[in-house]
Amino acid sequence: MSNKIIELKGLTKNFDDQQVLKGIDLNIYENEFLTLLGPSGCGKTTILRIIAGFEEPSKGELLFNGIDISKVPPYKREINTVFQKYALFPFLNVHDNVAFGLNLKKVDKSVVDQKVSRMLKLVGLEGFEKRDVTLLSGGQQQRVAIARALVNEPKVLLLDEPLGALDAKLRKEMQFELKKIQKEVGITFIFVTHDQEEALSMSDTVVVMNNGIIQQIDTPQNLYERPGNKFVAGFLGSPQMNFIDGVLKKKNNGYCVQFAKKYELAIPAAKEDKKLANYVDKEVVLGIRPEAIHDDEMFLSTATTGIIECDVDITEMMGAENFLYLDCQGTPLTARVDPRSTAKQGDKNLKVALDPNRMHLFDKETEETIIN
Repeated sequence: MSNKIIELKGLTKNFDDQQVLKGIDLNIYENEFLTLLGPSGCGKTTILRIIAGFEEPSKGELLFNGIDISKVPPYKREINTVFQKYALFPFLNVHDNVAFGLNLKKVDKSVVDQKVSRMLKLVGLEGFEKRDVTLLSGGQQQRVAIARALVNEPKVLLLDEPLGALDAKLRKEMQFELKKIQKEVGITFIFVTHDQEEALSMSDTVVVMNNGIIQQIDTPQNLYERPGNKFVAGFLGSPQMNFIDGVLKKKNNGYCVQFAKKYELAIPAAKEDKKLANYVDKEVVLGIRPEAIHDDEMFLSTATTGIIECDVDITEMMGAENFLYLDCQGTPLTARVDPRSTAKQGDKNLKVALDPNRMHLFDKETEETIIN
């Protein structure tokens, strides 16, 4: 593991009588691409602003290479920020926008030109030096903003929802470009977004937040496959995980979840945990991702548990896959199936099977994960 570059210890932030950050503990490492992910109002941008120096924490410590920088002004921190709105100067061309910080420091012109050229080449804007920034596309303006932030050679780059103003195609392109740039410059990126696709596709580490509290810190794959609670499970994935109210039962030498009045899903032996004994005959929440619901004959013919019948409310063709919006005894379910599926809107009693190896189980009251 790389060295810690930023540490947040017991960080809280109050605005008047509202506490928006509630005891944040977080380590951020050198050369890491870390994303703060969560819904609007969860506190992720407040963390970014505290790291940048635009806000002071109400309590707690903010350490940079082991030194508390809570009172250090933004311009003295080895940190730069890229904003959603780019904040480019319309009266300066591309070169002068990128060079702005260096010119303020009175860096020699030949050095400025060399650094600006290198940064524009890095972000794919070589030859754009004399262009009017107001005539650039959204994606090009964002690249200028990134070049301007990086030309000062910060140790950490903060990105506050920088792709939010771009259309879907440009956003996808910039996701790839940002990850590529981060690897090339070899510095820490801290990225803020409410878009889970951005977080999962770019990050080394994702910090999932809600209501001013960190819910889970992990790799994208672990967050998706082993969520720590129901909130994380539901926030990651599109369409989101299906949640089904059920009751845990002891059956033969194992356990199963009974749900929707007449169905059950046996828990595989490999997933059994001693915690399950505490939930026998109690209400639980069964979690199953859309891709773990199958309507193909091959899966159905070998399934020994979790076969249910549903009505098809809506079908949605997505090209490489179809989404089926189902009703199972009043319980809504979403399935992601093969585009060759023959299921169609209005079908009754469609047989589908839930994959027990992909099931999750949550505590009904605390919403904490029981098994993944």
